[in-house]
Amino acid sequence: MMPVAHGGKLRSFRAPVLGALKLRLRSQDVIHGDETTVQVLKEEGKAPTSTSYMWAYRSSEDSEQPIVLFDYQPGRGQEHPQAFLGDYRGILMSDGYTAWRTLKGATHLGCMAHARRRFADALKARKKQGGPPAQALKFFDQLYRIERQARDEIPDEGETQASYMRRFRQKHSVPVLDALKAWLDDIAPKVVPDTKLGDAVSYTLNQWEYLTRYVEDGRMPIDNNLLERDIRVFATGRKSWLFCDTVDGARASAVTYSLMLTCRACGVEPLAWLRHVLTELPQRPHDADIDDLLPFNFERQA
Repeated sequence: MMPVAHGGKLRSFRAPVLGALKLRLRSQDVIHGDETTVQVLKEEGKAPTSTSYMWAYRSSEDSEQPIVLFDYQPGRGQEHPQAFLGDYRGILMSDGYTAWRTLKGATHLGCMAHARRRFADALKARKKQGGPPAQALKFFDQLYRIERQARDEIPDEGETQASYMRRFRQKHSVPVLDALKAWLDDIAPKVVPDTKLGDAVSYTLNQWEYLTRYVEDGRMPIDNNLLERDIRVFATGRKSWLFCDTVDGARASAVTYSLMLTCRACGVEPLAWLRHVLTELPQRPHDADIDDLLPFNFERQA
């Protein structure tokens, strides 16, 4: 079971700090969303062996206010991201899970890494290397090579990074995507549906609109890998502590991972930040502005 501190000081500062972080996350242009499993032993109406979820949300890689938030929920229904993000009208990156797509006000993106991973799995399932999965992976490798090149280049004078990224992608990524789409359309009738390759082709074609939307706006990411790396930290810990005893423990775990991963994203030493907040916050009125206490502002003032 994961050890989580429950001291009075920690409880008193969680609500205002997390509330402020959530508000700022929902005001950002881009949000990454994903979910992962967690087991809770003592949850009303559920068996100890049942599955619950940590929903994860993150700001973009280029955000000036990096934020990572985990939200414990007993299920995987669409009501959870709807409640957390409300009427969010920005750009939302997720995988193909339909619950995310129910946020009607958002502009939805699909994760290119998820599509690539399916073809990588299809390649592993083959007795001989090469063939259609290898051909598909060449297209994906080209797309990611273009992304790396775009990141390494410097925009023209007076051009924003987002405008430059869009121009670069339109010139280099769009022709590769057009070629990949033609290849998928050609091979789709020839593959057996209930195979790894059939699954990869079907998934990519079904998600095509969402997977390719990133070339329309330079702020848009190509995949959800940024958030998946944060979730990996949780998943690694889960292998050690295995489960949460109670719902309160699961919620406390979500708080702990949210604060620590946000600090990591901001390049802030978590213990130093915690000491600062626990010293400063009790001295302020209940309704005081605490923007200066948030992790992305801590390093600047320190």
